[in-house]
Amino acid sequence: MEIGINVSKKISMNPKMINRHGLITGATGTGKTVTLKVLAEAFSEEGIPVFMQDIKGDLTGFIEPGTHSDKFQKRLEQIGLESVAFTTYPTTFWDIFGEEGHPIRATVSDMGPLMLSKLLTLNDVQTSVLYTIFKFADENGLLLLDFKDLLAILGHITESGSKLEGQYKSISKATLGAIHRKLIIMEQEGIEHFFGEPAFDIHDLLTFDNMGHGMIHVLESSKLSTNPSLYSTFLLWLLSELFEDLDEVGDLDKPRLVFFFDEAHLIFKDMSKSLLDKFEQIVKLIRSKGVGIYFITQNPLDIPESVLAQLGNRIQHALRAYTPKEQKAVRVAADTFRQNEAFDTADVISNLGVGEALISFLDEKGIPSIVERAYIMPPKSKIGPVAEQEAVIKHINMSYFKNKYNQSYDRHSAYEALKEKALHTQDSINTKEEAKKSVRKTDSPLDRFMKSTASSIGTHVGRSLIRGILGSLKK
Repeated sequence: MEIGINVSKKISMNPKMINRHGLITGATGTGKTVTLKVLAEAFSEEGIPVFMQDIKGDLTGFIEPGTHSDKFQKRLEQIGLESVAFTTYPTTFWDIFGEEGHPIRATVSDMGPLMLSKLLTLNDVQTSVLYTIFKFADENGLLLLDFKDLLAILGHITESGSKLEGQYKSISKATLGAIHRKLIIMEQEGIEHFFGEPAFDIHDLLTFDNMGHGMIHVLESSKLSTNPSLYSTFLLWLLSELFEDLDEVGDLDKPRLVFFFDEAHLIFKDMSKSLLDKFEQIVKLIRSKGVGIYFITQNPLDIPESVLAQLGNRIQHALRAYTPKEQKAVRVAADTFRQNEAFDTADVISNLGVGEALISFLDEKGIPSIVERAYIMPPKSKIGPVAEQEAVIKHINMSYFKNKYNQSYDRHSAYEALKEKALHTQDSINTKEEAKKSVRKTDSPLDRFMKSTASSIGTHVGRSLIRGILGSLKK
């Protein structure tokens, strides 16, 4: 796969090394987005699906072929190419708000207390209480699917606290109130639409067109990225789903999926030490699931050293070094490369032109190649957004995923069960014998729900659900 070109040779990436992860860095306006687009096109042609975020609204061009222009011709002459075979790529558009793509939903149970705590920016005490709320739901067979389920069980514990037993009796109402207020703020921001069904099937990312080209999955993120907590939590949850749900495949000739993390500094901002440790573990292990992770950010210092050390493929665009911090970033970036005797890496980083980069990919033995100064190959699809937004709408309406995800539904879950329990609770039970007789005669609506829930989620009432490294529910 040819990614870059200089006066002496074309620079290619070994498909077998793609799942050793990668890093694309550079200052604003140096060409990172085009590089991201070129990588996605190359992976797709190789039969590798891609998941990426469209933060600037300029990645819809995958569905239209590129066009020739005087500026484009000058670039071709500059890099020594005669022409480019313009084409389109199989693309699916997603949007967790369901406005400019197919909606992606998760159930509250799927996301789990760890990710939800990050989303709500809870402190340690509030987080521990949220874990207790999930435990209460698990033990009582109350399935948390959508936003109102979470609010219902929070209200139930608040109102029934003195009647509950064990640790649930001592939960602070002040803490429950604080969590409730944060949930209301989320609801006002429209985030509650993310929770519900049909829940996203992670295997839908592993799709191809009829020519065997990998699907390019584009998440509309211009609105999403204005909420850094939701943006980062969503991507972490999605990666967690991939890790927990995909089977081990070992070293493949090429990965099953490449997952891009754009604006990676938002992922690590305010990430707790415990969450970072778990994230590092996933980055280490997910390559055995056939998934490659690529981080895109302005500054290599945005990436923790423990994660940075695992990123074998590097593309470095220009960095400007005016302040001590910027100069340190240049030195860090230079030190991550296997040096080329033909030039000073740190000096070159500060003098790269737009669309020019330092490139080092892993060879067939997994050893970083000597860094090369090169131009990124031109993309084959349209640079920037499509000319008419109606083309995107038409594309979305023709997608296979429209019938699967665009219509939500509301299954019987915690909200309905607690409501039924409140409506059908007997005024009094005179004797234990009468209570036993009542249970023998007929199950209450809550009992029936608990039994059906136990069956549907593959567990038993009174036993905690099994969760993965980042707290996502194991299927």
